[in-house]
Amino acid sequence: MISQDIKNLIKKLPDTPGVYFFRQKSGGILYIGKATSLRDRVRSYFSQDIATTRGPKIVAMLEAFEDIDFQSTDSVLEALILEANLIKKYQPPYNTAQKDNKSFSYVVITKEDFPRVLLARGRDIEFAAAGEGELGYKIAHSFGPFPQGSAIKEGLVLIRKIFPYRDKCIPCDEQTKTPQVRLRGISPKSHLGVEKQLCRPCFNRQIGLCPGVCTGEINKEEYKQTIKNIVEFFKGNKRAVIKNLEKQMQDYAKSKEFEKASEIKHRIFALNHIRDISLIKQENIHEKEGMVYRIEAYDVAHMSGKDVVGVMTVVENGTVVKAEYRKFKIKLEKNNDVGSLKEMLRRRLNHDEWRLPNLIVVDGAAAQKNAAEAVLYEYGYQIPVMAITKDEYHRPKNILGDRTHLVHDKEMLLANNEAHRYGIAYHKKLRDKIQ
Repeated sequence: MISQDIKNLIKKLPDTPGVYFFRQKSGGILYIGKATSLRDRVRSYFSQDIATTRGPKIVAMLEAFEDIDFQSTDSVLEALILEANLIKKYQPPYNTAQKDNKSFSYVVITKEDFPRVLLARGRDIEFAAAGEGELGYKIAHSFGPFPQGSAIKEGLVLIRKIFPYRDKCIPCDEQTKTPQVRLRGISPKSHLGVEKQLCRPCFNRQIGLCPGVCTGEINKEEYKQTIKNIVEFFKGNKRAVIKNLEKQMQDYAKSKEFEKASEIKHRIFALNHIRDISLIKQENIHEKEGMVYRIEAYDVAHMSGKDVVGVMTVVENGTVVKAEYRKFKIKLEKNNDVGSLKEMLRRRLNHDEWRLPNLIVVDGAAAQKNAAEAVLYEYGYQIPVMAITKDEYHRPKNILGDRTHLVHDKEMLLANNEAHRYGIAYHKKLRDKIQ
């Protein structure tokens, strides 16, 4: 039962998007989260099954908090950005970002004449800032961490519709109207008579998501304004962005560039009426966790013990959720399927921001099942584990575990089959890359 004090705290929360804070007695922030509905989201923390749906760390936080505060936003997208900014600022002890933000997603803006807006992992940020590492670019701005990678991907889709930006295309030289870099392995003036390649629109330009960097339709100064607006939006300064856009609109109108002024007017309208339906749907899944039956399946793939990888696949209410599939490059040096499974599960359970499953399925027999149960016990979770044994042709032969869960046998087999397929595909990709 929820105490009257808790009920009173929840009553003061609005049914709107925003960010909520669990505070300790001294006023310090213990935990920060975002919500589509602040009232519904906070109420969900006081359900009877909170220990199994969110884990022991959240239970410990609920035992330590004294007050709940909030900050409303105009949209879920703005709540997502505000959450990341506040986690970075306050470093709350019960947010996973404090513990391990190297695997989380960051939005980065590159240091170039025509900056790119990209997603990068936290582990790559330090290298990229120095122009080193696999990313190969310097960073002018970075925003994050965003614990839910799929959410910020959806967020960037929304932002790009308002502010089209460059991510992959090659800028067009304003003077020569040719790409600013040569075609790989071919000189534009080679003795073979290959003519200069004219600037052509990239795919994103054709669908309106690139402003024409690749075709020379936008100059550096105009594009600089776009990047400035994106930066301010990620800083949480939407009002400053709108003010800047209003000035741009007035300037275009004074110079009688009415088409550009109209375009800016549409952007202002879009900012004031952000339609983040995809983010709302995603958030609703987390708000109504009790209505979702989630199965996670794990499998290990390798070739004679080399290039060992692990994968996690997800099936919710009988439907695969590919956006939540995960890959793990196994660090364990020796060939050990059981040890690899344990490593993968430990790394997965370190992600408190991922929803916990109702059931775990492993590929193997009693050894794999026991290994998974041992890791869950180590982390304080009571999640049932089922193991799917295979015949000599790697076809499902039997399902080991509590027979009451066999009502979900089709979903288990689907998740297991997806894990096998996904694992082999990842292993082949990694192996081909090494070769």
